[in-house]
Amino acid sequence: MDVLLYILLLAASGLFVGAFGRLVIPGPDPMGLLGTIGVGLAGSFAAGLVMWLITGGTSGAGLLLSIGFAALFVYGIRRSRGGTLTDSGMRPLRR
Repeated sequence: MDVLLYILLLAASGLFVGAFGRLVIPGPDPMGLLGTIGVGLAGSFAAGLVMWLITGGTSGAGLLLSIGFAALFVYGIRRSRGGTLTDSGMRPLRR
């Protein structure tokens, strides 16, 4: 039961950080729930890793730094799709 609770809390924190990371970047972003959780978890991991390298492992990453890294990952995803800061790069399908 402890592992299930840990996974649920991990997904909730990833969703929270990922949602705020997506809100920082202007414009619509066609990303699903699992993508948002993944971006949030990646942002939290990267922020924790950077803080561990800077402080020598004595401090946590912090919420703002995690959201900032999640926003950087959202921007990177947009750029890989051919978008810009305000354009997601996704084009509507034509019939």
